[in-house]
Amino acid sequence: MQILILEAVLLLFLIGTTIAIILCRDLLASIVMFSVFSFCAVLSYFMMGAPDVAFTEAVISTISTIFMVAALKKVSRWCKK
Repeated sequence: MQILILEAVLLLFLIGTTIAIILCRDLLASIVMFSVFSFCAVLSYFMMGAPDVAFTEAVISTISTIFMVAALKKVSRWCKK
């Protein structure tokens, strides 16, 4: 029962993080929130008993975050309305 509650809280946090990413105008903050989302996804994969998928998600999200921060140096940090 406690695992189901923890999974539900994690799912709600994933949904909230997704909404925050969509509504954020600061690209750096969006990248940081993407990292938080990926970390929560890794935790959920571990809880579901898929450590191989969790490890793959952790590696891919780390590489993606590095690439996005590097690409952010080439563009403006703030989105236009």
